[in-house]
Amino acid sequence: MAKISINLATGSLQKEEIIVGIDLGTTNSLVAFINPDKNPMVINDTGKGVLVPSIVHFNANGDAVVGNEAKEFLISDPSNTIFSVKRLLGRSYKDVAAHQDTFSYKIIDDENDALVKIKAGDKFYTPIELSAEILKELKARAEHALKTPVNRAVITVPAYFNDSQRQATRDAGRLAGLDVLRIVNEPTAASLAYGIGLDPTQQKTIAVYDLGGGTFDVSILSIQNGIFEVLATNGNTFLGGDDFDRAIVHHWIEKNKLDSAALSADQGLMQSLRLKAEEAKKALSTQNLFNEKIGEIWCTLDKQTFEELISSKVAETLDACKQALSDANLTVKEIDEVVLVGGSTRTPYVKAKVAEFFNSTPHDQINPDEVVALGAAIQADILAGNRSDILLLDVTPLSLGIETMGGLMDVIIPRNAKVPTKAGRQYTTSIDGQVNMKISVFQGERDLVKENRKLAEFDLRGIPAMPAGLPKVDINFMLNADGILTVQAIELRSGVKQEIDITPSYGLTDDTVEKMLIDSITHAKSDVEQRMLIEARSEGEQLVYTAERFLEKHGNFLTTQEITDTKTYIESLKSALATAEKDTILKKADELNEFTRPFAERVMDMAVSSAMKGKSIEE
Repeated sequence: MAKISINLATGSLQKEEIIVGIDLGTTNSLVAFINPDKNPMVINDTGKGVLVPSIVHFNANGDAVVGNEAKEFLISDPSNTIFSVKRLLGRSYKDVAAHQDTFSYKIIDDENDALVKIKAGDKFYTPIELSAEILKELKARAEHALKTPVNRAVITVPAYFNDSQRQATRDAGRLAGLDVLRIVNEPTAASLAYGIGLDPTQQKTIAVYDLGGGTFDVSILSIQNGIFEVLATNGNTFLGGDDFDRAIVHHWIEKNKLDSAALSADQGLMQSLRLKAEEAKKALSTQNLFNEKIGEIWCTLDKQTFEELISSKVAETLDACKQALSDANLTVKEIDEVVLVGGSTRTPYVKAKVAEFFNSTPHDQINPDEVVALGAAIQADILAGNRSDILLLDVTPLSLGIETMGGLMDVIIPRNAKVPTKAGRQYTTSIDGQVNMKISVFQGERDLVKENRKLAEFDLRGIPAMPAGLPKVDINFMLNADGILTVQAIELRSGVKQEIDITPSYGLTDDTVEKMLIDSITHAKSDVEQRMLIEARSEGEQLVYTAERFLEKHGNFLTTQEITDTKTYIESLKSALATAEKDTILKKADELNEFTRPFAERVMDMAVSSAMKGKSIEE
């Protein structure tokens, strides 16, 4: 294996090599690199196209196909074809419950704060595993096109992604065999592609308007001394070019007086209409009339009607821009530049409305589908130390985090984060009445804390005794410019607080850091598999605990048969927990959940009605 040379002061790689920039998108993903002429360039492997649809299909054997090949299964095998997985990254079921009907595949509902899982065939997948499949495809295409191994990448995420979503993206990269050097905000990458922010003397306030296929967001950025600060973000994760297509389809259904019920049953025709609508939308960017047929159905649309159909959706995006400006305490006059991102900004009406709103001509010279990936490639080039004109700020050489259930490492400040920095996460108790929480701080890249370096340990004492899951404990990491890490734990309901100062890199040589990094890459696949198994076991054990407690407290509201069957399902899950089979554990947990849900809801309904009569059922 080739050694990785790392400058500990900056975290940058010492030798020039290809580090790719990846735009992991909701609808499409793509990969870019800096070519020998020192220009960013997207990769089009063997003419397959630049854009790789972010779709994963699993066949009967559980083998994955990604991209255009997977797209064909959206109609023929929707339950095993996963799309828009980016919406689920780092999310719990509660986060996505309201949008369950937009997915044609099964999202496991365990009615708690655990991260979502997706069922395809008899297997259970996390969004991290699914995103890793997309990243593996991008890595393979890059390696095939560049004729060289690609092991390192910069991956972009929306500016509004929280720490959990960023860590999930980083984990997906590792699972795909990539050392993720930096997670970069998409608007920052787009700005870099236009050269904004590369000059350290430049001071600018810019707006990045990003309208993709399924999502919209606007970010207001302040750029000073080469540092990008997100002042405000706004948007709608369920608004995009797909809505333009739907509006056209509905227009054609009305014009042709088609039977909506019959159309719903004919998914093939609906898909044909949707594809034709997409064609019409693109055509009306350069012509005034679109006039084609699908069988006997006339698909006619003129530019003016199209603009009327989408005007309310575009107005929604401008309302979001208004809100973002308000949140940043800025006026339109204070915005120096506007950058357009996302394929849907090609629509002339969108461009015109954005220009009108900001009272300036937006940057649209670079292909809006490619601009984020190109910017990520520029960021990768900076990290590789190939650009002498740019100063790379000090960064953390190794990740910092805490131990969570099952001996897992939960990263709070990732490797390559700029210094000084601060980050935090919220945790809770796993046992009823828990009054103390042990906080163990580790440094390293492995998923299991036993493989990392322990820095410190302390107890947060005096947590008020409450049912499991109710206390809210914020754990904050603050790393200053001198490399001193302050770890603070605070229980929000009571204000109980504890903190400790640590010097994380003390005693680590370059060789030690290098070995830790190489080990993390070598063991990435087995580490992630172990993590998934431990997480499945932790969830299964929690479910057994909850179900047994439910039977104790509410058994008098259940039939004898319900109690007997529930106990059978619990025993079945307990047996699965003794195995090392992640999918078996999740399957048994899913079965217990499905069986108990109807009468759990019945008991809760009775609790509500009793409470309304002045009685109460113990929770």
